[in-house]
Amino acid sequence: MLFNSIHFALFLPIVFFLHWFLAKKNLKLQNIVLLFSSYFFYSCWDWRFMLLLVFSTLLDYITGIKIHESPNHRSKKFWLWLSIGINLGFLGIFKYYNFFADSFASGLALLGFQANLQTLQVILPIGISFYTFHGLSYVIDIYKERLQPERDFISYSLFVSFFPLLVAGPIERGTHLLPQLVKVRTFNSSKAIDGLRQILWGLFKKIVIADNSAEYANTIFNNSDAHSGSTLVIGALFFTFQIYCDFSGYSDIALGTARLFGIELLRNFAYPYFSRDIAEFWRRWHISLSSWFKDYLYIPLGGSKGGVWMKIRNTFIIFIVSGFWHGANWTFIIWGVLNAVYILPSIISNTNRNNLEIVAKGRLFPTVSDFFAIISTFGLTVFAWIFFRANNVSHAFNYIAEIFSASLFTIPSFEGDTKSLVTAILIGLFVLIEWLGREDKYAIEKLGMSWNKPIRWGFYYSVVILIFLFTGENQTFIYFQF
Repeated sequence: MLFNSIHFALFLPIVFFLHWFLAKKNLKLQNIVLLFSSYFFYSCWDWRFMLLLVFSTLLDYITGIKIHESPNHRSKKFWLWLSIGINLGFLGIFKYYNFFADSFASGLALLGFQANLQTLQVILPIGISFYTFHGLSYVIDIYKERLQPERDFISYSLFVSFFPLLVAGPIERGTHLLPQLVKVRTFNSSKAIDGLRQILWGLFKKIVIADNSAEYANTIFNNSDAHSGSTLVIGALFFTFQIYCDFSGYSDIALGTARLFGIELLRNFAYPYFSRDIAEFWRRWHISLSSWFKDYLYIPLGGSKGGVWMKIRNTFIIFIVSGFWHGANWTFIIWGVLNAVYILPSIISNTNRNNLEIVAKGRLFPTVSDFFAIISTFGLTVFAWIFFRANNVSHAFNYIAEIFSASLFTIPSFEGDTKSLVTAILIGLFVLIEWLGREDKYAIEKLGMSWNKPIRWGFYYSVVILIFLFTGENQTFIYFQF
């Protein structure tokens, strides 16, 4: 069930009614409604993987209690590693087994040996990377005594499988979400209206910007051999806006939907394409994953407290793991390594926290230096996205080689290039709106609040009309594959 589908448009009001009008102020009933709605939501993808979700939930629920009740450190460690081992084991089998088998066979072939290793003919359970990390953060936080185990199984199950975040995040923490699930929620109309506004903006980003950008990005990337360097640059730019609006659009819909039920989820994006350096970009892109790796991998490895070589090692580890988390393909690993190379100078020189506030805060325009810093950071990001989007490593290198050829200075041409001008104009409009709203949680949170009511509502209706005009075949969200 896609957020941008008619099925979800019917599903959401029903759950909203059951939660607020049937359950009213009964906490247990509220959570039961949301839990079974979440299981139904997940079952619409493939009911067979419900068993895996429930097993993962039971595993971490039990091990969390066992860790807390263990009489000594050795016992705590046993239950912790049991949870980590089983969770990562399932993730490894479903997501990475074929990658390692194929890579091992290819390595043996280079040495002159032939190996016929069996691969698994299974589909990746949707959301497994996300709900696995929910559970891991929960048991690790209990082990580190940051969190008490949740004894109510309904509440804990809802923490893992709450439908807005179940299949593509944000990756929640028990310390943030669980306290909201164990107290009665009362309806707040202003929060609900704010949630609807964020859902609207998320749908605009997904349907109007991401899906239309995807059409031209796919046309160019899938036929890159037939296009000039200038056209390939256009393709990379279309994909750059596709992936941002696709994933941040999903996150906006997820956060807005949760707010309809009185629940606040972690923010996942904070205008990353307005970043002035790569360190700032990674504080603003997929925030819940970046902070997860920082707290549960980078800091335990020593973070930036050691010598230069430890900083280098830890930086590369976290970005390689981040790349690998995104998918079992060498292109993702190279993408991770490339971002590590980008960020390493600022890590070594301790300048990685120079830009903590949003650019040009309180001003309409950035300074000249900030403007060029944004452009250069954006250019590095676009270049890295080529590896993320390419089918394989050779495809990525061939794509880049053509960009840096003489054909870069030709006029771009591809199927639908005239029609794509409309999408380019909409992207420009989108960037303008994001810039004007960059100091808020999402671009239209406060935009237009000071306008006359007819103008403000005219703006909202214009967004709705654009969504309906550009609604075509429902496109799945990119991060569902991760």
